[in-house]
Amino acid sequence: MVRRPKAKPLEPWTPDGRRWYVRRAGKYFRISGTHGTEEFDRAYWDIINGRTAGRTSWAELVKAYRAGDRWLSLKTRTRADYEQVLEYILERNGTKDATKTRRADVLAALEANRHRVRFANLLRTVLVVLLEVSIDLGWQTENAARGARPLKMPKDRQAPHLPWTDEAVALWREKAEPLPRLIFELGVGSVQRPADWCRFKWSDYDGERLELVQGKTDKALSLPCTAELRAALDAAKAAAGGNPKGAILRKRDGDPMSYRPLAWVMLQERKRLGLEAFDLHALRYRGIMELAWSGCDDEEIQAYSGHNSRAMVVKYAGLARQVMRSDTAATKRANRYGTKKDVIRETIRLDGDGEKT
Repeated sequence: MVRRPKAKPLEPWTPDGRRWYVRRAGKYFRISGTHGTEEFDRAYWDIINGRTAGRTSWAELVKAYRAGDRWLSLKTRTRADYEQVLEYILERNGTKDATKTRRADVLAALEANRHRVRFANLLRTVLVVLLEVSIDLGWQTENAARGARPLKMPKDRQAPHLPWTDEAVALWREKAEPLPRLIFELGVGSVQRPADWCRFKWSDYDGERLELVQGKTDKALSLPCTAELRAALDAAKAAAGGNPKGAILRKRDGDPMSYRPLAWVMLQERKRLGLEAFDLHALRYRGIMELAWSGCDDEEIQAYSGHNSRAMVVKYAGLARQVMRSDTAATKRANRYGTKKDVIRETIRLDGDGEKT
């Protein structure tokens, strides 16, 4: 008996150049991914080999999540971070049954990403949300990811933001180019997160204050500008023709600046000036420290920074207040006992019983 050769797989078909399909067993299946990519090829062969996603697969769960308010209500930056995790899940487990996930599977996924702790912990967060969606859909009753402990960042990889020193601030204001100088003053003067600096528009500036709705919290703020920030804004406004429109921070081609180009501009200038140790996020730290040095209490600082948590204000302002108190203590000490150049007139010595001698 002569064996018939296996039929060659069918070529993908597209009606519009964007959506691609392949026919199998008399039905057309949509191929996920962009044509020409590894993801597309993987999805194609999964269909050809009968490994299409089932009703309770991770692919179907991700689709349901993206269609719901949990996803639609996310901030742009958060959604971008989550998107990386969703692609990771789909690439490795898209056709697998989500309802068969156990705590051990979650912990194994975290361990597999121990070399990138932040991503691993973000993966844990997204898994918790996805499995909550599966419970809402009636697929299962328990969330295997909830309660899984996040990974701890190794101490040798912890890099706390180093507050900009007075010397670093002075050097930047003297030597920095106009655009990095403007970015710097927006960071220190507004005391906002870097992502929000890109949100400022010229219509938000009235010559004295900046108006802002924070991207992370949706909190509306009216922020008095520092003298340095006003000077930088006025100089940029004059350079743009005196009556500019749209975003304050712009790239060379005139398009509004997003976070990544902003971070690149600042990194290049920090390298040029030898200030790489002082990063972008620490500018907010510096602004809060200046408010603390000025005697502002936690509520006043919180009104400026827009922090929802007082604990974060205490964290940022704590070092500034410690410096202030130690300086005050040193002044009192000098007033009582004199400076190093003075002769201390009285020496107090305690004997074994604590009595003055």
